[in-house]
Amino acid sequence: MLTVEGLNAWYGQAQALFDVSLSVGEGQLIVIQGLNGAGKSTLLQSLIGIGPRAQGRITWQNQPIQTWPAHRRARAGLGFVAEDRRLFTGLSVKENLWIAAASGSNAQATPAQRFERVMSLFPQLQTMLHRPASQMSGGEQQMLALARTLMIGPRLLLLDEPCEGIAPVLVAAMRDALLQLAREGVAMLVAEQNNILARHAQRVLVLTSGRMDGAA
Repeated sequence: MLTVEGLNAWYGQAQALFDVSLSVGEGQLIVIQGLNGAGKSTLLQSLIGIGPRAQGRITWQNQPIQTWPAHRRARAGLGFVAEDRRLFTGLSVKENLWIAAASGSNAQATPAQRFERVMSLFPQLQTMLHRPASQMSGGEQQMLALARTLMIGPRLLLLDEPCEGIAPVLVAAMRDALLQLAREGVAMLVAEQNNILARHAQRVLVLTSGRMDGAA
């Protein structure tokens, strides 16, 4: 599904990733662990096509995509949820979701069907549809960020610390929603430090100073 070979990345002259290789198969949950600054966020940003200057081979569904811009990768089925969420904070929950739906990549589901799906995954959002994103808690914003990405119908989710720094009750809700998506066949590549999803993963990879430890 996704194959990464010899990925290197730089911020200016400083190299952040060194010959990283990995693969994510259909429906797999793969977790990447590492200390702060190890390169986890840099790796996910490189895969979606934002952030650092990157070189290497990235293959998605047997197509090389390393030269594609981020919006084309998203339309092809890659969904990215950044650690900083990147919401439209002046818009309501519903408006954030429907803006994403307009660029959906899943032709088998209508925007209305995708909306119904994310509401079933995150019933907490149903009572907040008209609330500005700026008036949500950090955990609620994280739910919205994931729900918004799901509105494009991704086949692979790239998740940067999805359960970090949010209330325990919302951590459980996020975990349960992500595991439900995994059961439904959505593949995931997750960067995390807190072992919330690692115990359920097919593989756990470790990044150390921009280098991948162990088999990919």
